[in-house]
Amino acid sequence: MNIRHRSYLEASAAAISAAVFILTAIEPQWFELIFNEAPDGGDGSLESVVALAVSLIAVVLFGRLARRDWRRAAAVNSGHPL
Repeated sequence: MNIRHRSYLEASAAAISAAVFILTAIEPQWFELIFNEAPDGGDGSLESVVALAVSLIAVVLFGRLARRDWRRAAAVNSGHPL
């Protein structure tokens, strides 16, 4: 897989993570609705905290990885050293 393809994959992962973050902000109990589990008694607080934290970390991580690889691919294509 070349650098540009990897950056697209990382950007897609960041977008999916952002969608999970937004979904959790809008509907905190989405986890309970999908998996039919209620570890916190049905109020959605545990799932919200975990989903918000994990998805926010994933957005930042994948976004930075995508930016790094995109810049690396641009440097390779332009002939400039990194």
